[in-house]
Amino acid sequence: MNRRRLRVVMVKEWLVLSRDLNSLFTVTILPVLVVAQAIALVWLVERFAGDSLAASPLFQSALEKLRSGLPQAAALGLTDQIRIHLLSQLNFYLLLIPIVVSMSFSTFSVVDEKLSGSLEALLATPVRTSELLLGKAMAGWMPALLVTWVCSGLTLAAVALLGWGHLVSLVVTPTWVVCFFLLAPAIALLAFLLGIIGSSRARDAKSAQNLALLIVLPVLGLIALQLTGVVALGLWGTLAVAGIVALVDCLVLRAAVRLFRREAIVLSWR
Repeated sequence: MNRRRLRVVMVKEWLVLSRDLNSLFTVTILPVLVVAQAIALVWLVERFAGDSLAASPLFQSALEKLRSGLPQAAALGLTDQIRIHLLSQLNFYLLLIPIVVSMSFSTFSVVDEKLSGSLEALLATPVRTSELLLGKAMAGWMPALLVTWVCSGLTLAAVALLGWGHLVSLVVTPTWVVCFFLLAPAIALLAFLLGIIGSSRARDAKSAQNLALLIVLPVLGLIALQLTGVVALGLWGTLAVAGIVALVDCLVLRAAVRLFRREAIVLSWR
């Protein structure tokens, strides 16, 4: 890997993306809307469906797991326990942010560049395919992570503004930290690489996003299983998932380099 060529690719990506209004919307407004939706859902569920949830056998099992894994929560009232359980799932819900941002960057990175005519000039340079893909991935991966971390801070600030500040220390557990600093980077990179593969084979942005959307469904399924208490990913479970996703990243990167046939892409899209 040539670091200079990597930097050139990354800077070029940032310059191009900074002029695209859709990308700026995805990086700025959309993540804030995701945070607002998450906080609103927790508030609505806790306020209007807390009693019915507490009566559910599955939810009772989830609260039992919460009390056993977090002894400090056992001393709190039932309402606060419900809040802690719901808020503890937000770290997984916020994983949608790096996925969406990475998908947007990866789609624009290939499909829109080809439509605008800038891809041919880039593919004609001496940059290797691995350097090209890694540089594009890093250019999208860094903003995705930065936005995710900012949104996690906004989420905790919103929790405090709701008057639940005394619960923040119980929500920000080692699992929360691992989720944002290990699992989120791995998932963001995976979403970007899948988007690159889809973009290299697609002729429009919508088709390119279909492959990357495959990663959204497992995250949504994980959130649902966590809420019902069927699955409770603790520290070691989250670390294991992060390790598996990181391994998949390496395999998908190699596959992306093989599938990204630069000459065929230019010729087939002329």
